[in-house]
Amino acid sequence: MISYIGPEIQNFVSRYHALHDQNDSAEKLITELIYHCNNVENELRKESQRLVNTQMNLADAVNAQRELLQRIRQCEDREENAQEKMSRELDKAKHNPYVMVLIDGDGLVFRNTWIKQGLEGGKKAANALLSAVLEKFGDEAGDLEVVVKVVANLAGLSKAMQRDGCIDNPSLLKDFTLGFTQAKATFDYIDVGFGKERADLKVKETARWHLRNYNCRHILLGISHDAGYAPFLDETVQNEATRQRISIIEGITTVPELFATKIGITKLGDGLFRDDKLLDKFPLFSQPDPASSQSTGTTFVTGSTISTPTIANAASRTASPAISASSSQTRTPIISYANIVSSASPPPQITLPLAPRKPARTQSESHYMLIPPSTPEDWYPGARGLDEPIRVNTQILDVIKRRKDGDKLCNNHYLRGPCAKRDICPFAHDYKISDEEMKAVAILARQNPCSSGQFCELDDCIYGHHCPSIRDGVCQHPYCKFSEEAHPPGTKFKNTFITAN
Repeated sequence: MISYIGPEIQNFVSRYHALHDQNDSAEKLITELIYHCNNVENELRKESQRLVNTQMNLADAVNAQRELLQRIRQCEDREENAQEKMSRELDKAKHNPYVMVLIDGDGLVFRNTWIKQGLEGGKKAANALLSAVLEKFGDEAGDLEVVVKVVANLAGLSKAMQRDGCIDNPSLLKDFTLGFTQAKATFDYIDVGFGKERADLKVKETARWHLRNYNCRHILLGISHDAGYAPFLDETVQNEATRQRISIIEGITTVPELFATKIGITKLGDGLFRDDKLLDKFPLFSQPDPASSQSTGTTFVTGSTISTPTIANAASRTASPAISASSSQTRTPIISYANIVSSASPPPQITLPLAPRKPARTQSESHYMLIPPSTPEDWYPGARGLDEPIRVNTQILDVIKRRKDGDKLCNNHYLRGPCAKRDICPFAHDYKISDEEMKAVAILARQNPCSSGQFCELDDCIYGHHCPSIRDGVCQHPYCKFSEEAHPPGTKFKNTFITAN
């Protein structure tokens, strides 16, 4: 055992301990450096990943920006093309502006003075209409073309004008329409044939088409007589700009329904159109009244009696279409006695459909029925009120009811006068009808609701204004066409689909 360490050795030991301490410091330093480097590397790795992600997002953003710029360019191109197209259309409109005149010729009728002149009258009427339209547009008239379309049922209109005493020869109206059409290349008088809706539809569809045309500056509609155009105008005129492009030509006083549309009303020229309707020509039932020389030949069945209106009442009644919801036939005009006596030509010969005659044999009273029967005293169906009851032979009513197809009697022919559509009407017209059979036909006609309902103002309307099939509080008709309101309150129905009427 060494107990003594010399100075030299002590020096080595001291140096050793110093070196050992130094090595410990270096090892600690190295360890700390390793930890630090590892932390830095982790941070750098995270940052690198973030940069990579950022670069990818940036690339997506660049792609999105590129697509957005492409869409913007496409939108700009489309807008530019639209503006160019709009500009071209506006240029065309500036160079080819026109006014469209659409006339429902069944109601807005030219003056008799034109029509009686035939071909030349048609040309004069066309020129007068052209002048009136151009005068309406004043300073703009020089650049405007006037396009006119008149649509009408010429056969029906010609017969109505003959019966009214306007013309003697039906060819005059045809010649007038030819002259009107020949007067100007843009003027047309079109025959649409039988059927009220044909003229209406032609006017409506033509108006819609021209409203979509930039060149059409204005549309003049000759429809003042017909309330049926009001829904069309309400549907078509959706904004003030469109409203300013439409006017209604007034001939016959404009009906309230058209006033309610707030479309402008204008009167063209002086004496161009009639301001009154063609008079009805054929009464429901005709026979002279022996009690008074001041009465007309128009009579109405009311129960078992016959009442006769005065000349004033008959002369004041004018034609107003009353079309049954279940019949496609239009009403044949009725002869006005006042018009006949004022005419220089001999009055037309009228076949009396209900001349009084003696019954061939006495019928049992049990075979007769009052239709409609008594109704509740506290029930008031509306403005027109209750239809007068008719006393009818039930056996004859059953026989008339059993007629089918072409054997069925024409309501218009027997109740109003000669059928205007006889050539194409599918029903019978040559049957020699008796008084009792006439009453049966009238009863069956009343089973069809009047299209005007309780607002009907026609004294000789052949259709029903309330249900005639009620017995003891029950509507007996299994296919009743009347609405629930046309029955007394509390009525029970055999027609399970009554709410659909």
